[in-house]
Amino acid sequence: MLENINSPEDVKKLNIKEKKQLAEEIRKYILEIVSENGGHLASNLGVVELTIALHSVFNLPEDKIVWDVGHQTYTHKIITGRREQLKTLRKLDGIAGFPKTKESKTDCFNTGHSSTSISVALGMARARDIEGKNNSVIAVIGDGALTGGMAIEALDDAGWSKTRLTVILNDNEMSISKNIGGISMLLSKLRTKRTYTKSNISIKKFINKIPIIGKPAVKIIQRVKRGIKQLIIPKMFFEDIGFRYLGPVDGHDLEELERMLKISKQLDGPVLIHILTKKGKGYKIAEENPDKFHATGPFDIETGKSKKEKKKDYSKVFGEKLVELAKRNDKIVAITAAMKDGTGLTKFQKEFPNRFFDVGIAEQHALGLAAGMAKEGVIPVVPIYSSFYQRAYDQVIHDIAIQNLPVIMCVDRAGIVGADGETHQGTLDMAFFRLVPNLTILAPKDFIELEDMLEYAVNLQRPVVIRYPRGGEEKEKFEKHQKIEQGKAEILKEGKDLTIIAIGKMVAKALQMAKQEEKNNITVEVINARFLKPFDKETIKKSINKTKNVITIEDGTIVNGLATTVKELIIDEKIQDVKIKSYAYPDEFIKHGTVEELEKIYMKEIKEDFIYK
Repeated sequence: MLENINSPEDVKKLNIKEKKQLAEEIRKYILEIVSENGGHLASNLGVVELTIALHSVFNLPEDKIVWDVGHQTYTHKIITGRREQLKTLRKLDGIAGFPKTKESKTDCFNTGHSSTSISVALGMARARDIEGKNNSVIAVIGDGALTGGMAIEALDDAGWSKTRLTVILNDNEMSISKNIGGISMLLSKLRTKRTYTKSNISIKKFINKIPIIGKPAVKIIQRVKRGIKQLIIPKMFFEDIGFRYLGPVDGHDLEELERMLKISKQLDGPVLIHILTKKGKGYKIAEENPDKFHATGPFDIETGKSKKEKKKDYSKVFGEKLVELAKRNDKIVAITAAMKDGTGLTKFQKEFPNRFFDVGIAEQHALGLAAGMAKEGVIPVVPIYSSFYQRAYDQVIHDIAIQNLPVIMCVDRAGIVGADGETHQGTLDMAFFRLVPNLTILAPKDFIELEDMLEYAVNLQRPVVIRYPRGGEEKEKFEKHQKIEQGKAEILKEGKDLTIIAIGKMVAKALQMAKQEEKNNITVEVINARFLKPFDKETIKKSINKTKNVITIEDGTIVNGLATTVKELIIDEKIQDVKIKSYAYPDEFIKHGTVEELEKIYMKEIKEDFIYK
């Protein structure tokens, strides 16, 4: 069946039995590809029937589907003519793991972060109304993403606006980690509505058939319907804010899904369809371990075991060190924005359940919460992925930095992360954090230095940013680790011909580069900057004055990072006749591919022979 599907029109021609067969074939196909390439598995297996139903009822690209996060669009890509391309999933120059408008007109908006779909879809719907068009606009959002403040803001606006819009709430009781909070509790209560909905329809049909009194009786019943709903479903949140609520619907029942989608097309104003799905549907190992198979590397289908050996990584080292510090200091708490496992906090939660706080997909709230705790004498440690810290930038400035509060902001997945592409690469954090007064910004060269920096930060009593990459250490091993002192760099190797200044994981590359240069009888001074802010001007100025030749290396954007800091130093201190080359990522968004592939493409000289006269 799958071989005959080259467009949504091919899906529309199928009967329900054929669509069910197609669903099973798509699941098998996705499983085969993700087991080889890696990717987001559980979420994609959970929305196969939903995606088939959407393409059966709606007409893309005229109708618009905005996929929240977008990691669940593999079936959508298969149906919209990219079946064979999916074999290149997440590979360099291959198909992306998220919606990309440059891939297909049926991808109406690029997504990668959570909780944005309703805002975007409402914007498209309002633009449609302004232009006098009549197409449908659908936002597909998960229950985890609904915990994000932006989603709640958009629901509030959409409900008040009365704009024709369909929101599909894909409720699988799971984001990356198990959902928490009031929204999760609300949805648990709403799931009880299935019995109410079925009985309500049956009763209405029966009463309507009664001669003379039938229709008036229905109207009377509708007057008390609201009261009945309030008894069965506490806090009818969606209807209270202006949505027509449909569901819950079995998200794996194609006939019922199509029926509900067709109803939503006929209704005016905003509609919310609540569907219930199972993450990992059809692959028992993923069904039983949806968090493990949310995003996975290549694995063996029979056993579910990874094909790559799991090695120690920065997130694990961070988590273990934090537990050690928390045992000695009962003021330390950990805060996560629904990323407990990914950021290494699983052990901390088990050891200190009363000092662990999962706020859901709510990075802004996480930082505001941390600020409040810090103001009252607690030491909050907040590990968030680099690309997600962008969402809490105002809180970093307004709530933490202005008041100089001792919040420890750990920036996981800093630098290039690889196959997830532009929306997840962590190349901007040094640039935007460097702009903020009162911050201390550090980056470790290896695991030991991360542990030292974390211990240092806990005792500093100031706002601290510690950035570290995804994965493990570089192959280069360091013989020494000087004590961390505020604003002090570390000279790893002395020389008189060339100064190489690096930060974070790139310090290892600096040593490798030094060894290559010394084969040409060039003596190299290698400096581990450690601090981007405050910057060790004295140590670095002394070295530059000595060698007059400088190379900077960093795993962030060329704009406002280490290279900019060094060049500002050269100009401000009026150091004469200096040649400088900078290795960094260019001022652009970095595509997907392996870290190694992307470093070869992008990690090259950005500016040559900048000479201050």
